[in-house]
Amino acid sequence: MAMASLYRRVLPSTPAIDFASSDGKMQLFREAIEDGTMEGFFKLISNFQTQSEPAYCGLATIAMVLNALAIDPGRKWKGPWRWFDESMLDCCEPLEKVKAEGISFGKVVCLAHCAGAKVEAYRTNQSNIDDFRRHVIACSTSNDCHVIASYFRGTFKQASITPIVLSTIFYISMKTGTGHFSPIGGYHAERDMVLILDVARFKYPPHWVPLTLLWEAMDTIDDSSGFRRGFMLISSLHRSPGLLYTLSCKHESWTKIAKYLVEDVPTLLSSKDVKDVKDVLSIVFNSLPSKFLEFIKWVAEVRRLEDGDQSLSSEEKQRLAIKEEILKQVQEIHLYKHVKDFIFDEKSCLCNETCLTDIAESVCCQAAQVFEGNTRSLSQNGFCCQESCAVKTNGDTPVTVVLGTVTNGICKQQLEVLIPSSSSCIAMHPTSSDVLTALLLALPPQTWFSIKDENLSQEISGLVSIENLPTLLQEEIMHLRGQLYILKRCNNDETEKDFGAPLF
Repeated sequence: MAMASLYRRVLPSTPAIDFASSDGKMQLFREAIEDGTMEGFFKLISNFQTQSEPAYCGLATIAMVLNALAIDPGRKWKGPWRWFDESMLDCCEPLEKVKAEGISFGKVVCLAHCAGAKVEAYRTNQSNIDDFRRHVIACSTSNDCHVIASYFRGTFKQASITPIVLSTIFYISMKTGTGHFSPIGGYHAERDMVLILDVARFKYPPHWVPLTLLWEAMDTIDDSSGFRRGFMLISSLHRSPGLLYTLSCKHESWTKIAKYLVEDVPTLLSSKDVKDVKDVLSIVFNSLPSKFLEFIKWVAEVRRLEDGDQSLSSEEKQRLAIKEEILKQVQEIHLYKHVKDFIFDEKSCLCNETCLTDIAESVCCQAAQVFEGNTRSLSQNGFCCQESCAVKTNGDTPVTVVLGTVTNGICKQQLEVLIPSSSSCIAMHPTSSDVLTALLLALPPQTWFSIKDENLSQEISGLVSIENLPTLLQEEIMHLRGQLYILKRCNNDETEKDFGAPLF
């Protein structure tokens, strides 16, 4: 029985020029290097990857660029390694849906934001070819900015449908994709050509195309969204975002929680007669959806104990110090005191704090699972914490470290959990009070405008204002606010709308 399959494609030599051809490498590449417009190429090529699924071009492209920018994903890929992989980019669209249908321009922008990158995205109707060329030149002469193009393959005569003969009786047509994402690896000024590092390397090799023709290929309508394609500029933020707190869309109820925070809370505040800050907190916290604390988390760092020096590296000390400073800053603001008092007085379910060793046990088991390169649920993987011990110090500076031994019944692993703690009390690790305080600060400022009592409205606005917060805490809150904004847009399918300027 005949099996339908394809082995690569012949790159249309007009208009494209194969990167590995004599003209592609000996002339275009060499001259572009001499002109200084291949600076971004080397970091991209060091992280060049082939998309693992026919519809994963967007995921492979963004993973490649994030790794080229050396952005830390903040979570493990396989073994002990933190590294962006397509399988980790499921924040804005389920992987199964991407596998079946591909991903839109707006959702790729969403992914880049959620991953911690700085993004400027433009559809062709929001820019022009001259601006595009300027952006390409700027990123090609730098190694800390990369351009991702979303384009229609047909403009380059790169066919999307191929008839394959299965017998003398009938034919079958295999559709292999019309829209495509890939990063731009460089620019040749004299011939006005760009190098496309095609992530579908099973189909086409990297190739040079005229910039004017790439613009034409981008200036097409994506049938799935009804919007024009375009390009985006991806670069690093000044510092790693979400150092202590982060929002998670892994739990199935995240869409309900995002909607509650952004849409329902203002409605509830406008419908109730609130008299003081405690009333406001009561309305917000007493109507929280279930599994709310699965939505916002504080970040713990885990190390696997191995032979050799177990002292903290300078990088680990620096990250821990920043987290502890952020925690200290949260606990010093007036809003934190209101939240802490409310949770204690109301005996809310939010006050059921987990002890440090229980937290460490949970984190150790999750970490052991990831160290094994297994992303299945804990119940499937079978890891459990066999023992843990209390706080110790590391070096000259007191550091909260919990040791744990985890086992799956076959092998054991010893792990350390580095716990950020406030300087005033070494055992004061992050709790519901400071986590919820951070989340209240991250809500859109207009959330509180619907409070009818003018004096109370002004008091709340003063408590949640981030204008006078220390810079570290401001950056942490702005990152949370950006995450919340993007999750809301993803939830409401708003990512395809106008976003000529950065989303946040």
